Amino acid sequence: MTDTKTWARVKSPWVLHFNSGACNGCDIEIVALLTPKYDVERFGIKLEPSPRHADVLLVTGAVTHQCAERLKRIYDQMPQPKFVVAIGACACSGGVFEGTYNVVGSVDKVIPVDAYIPGCPARPEAIIDGVVKLLNAINPPKQKTKKQKEQPVVNAELEEVKPTNSVEEKKQDDKQQ
Repeated sequence: MTDTKTWARVKSPWVLHFNSGACNGCDIEIVALLTPKYDVERFGIKLEPSPRHADVLLVTGAVTHQCAERLKRIYDQMPQPKFVVAIGACACSGGVFEGTYNVVGSVDKVIPVDAYIPGCPARPEAIIDGVVKLLNAINPPKQKTKKQKEQPVVNAELEEVKPTNSVEEKKQDDKQQ
């Protein structure tokens, strides 16, 4: 049953966005993914408001002491298999907030992270690329067997084509008439 669940989640992942304390630059880029310019739903990715239905957790911002427990609780509420993507410099390494009194640091200090998408802010194209690469790593495309590789996709034989209405034929036709 887990193979079926993994297949379904890879084909149409539902993502939950969690801001753990950032400047909102990465949040704006995630919202941009939903616009017609990027149309992230063409990949089957849907933004989900509940952790109980989410497959992928997108985390932005450095983790503060105030939200560390909340982030852990949300992660625990997600069903298996679950995946975490750290988006932006703050989520990946703590960013400019690293070492301050109220910041724990990067996301991987609180929960396990499956993919890192750096940038300040991370570009929408990079976010799409990171999520798609994560999903392909989870369920890679099946390799073709040797027999399948040898067979052409289209098995059409070329027929000998005889040119018609060439210049010489037209001259001969004119002489005969």
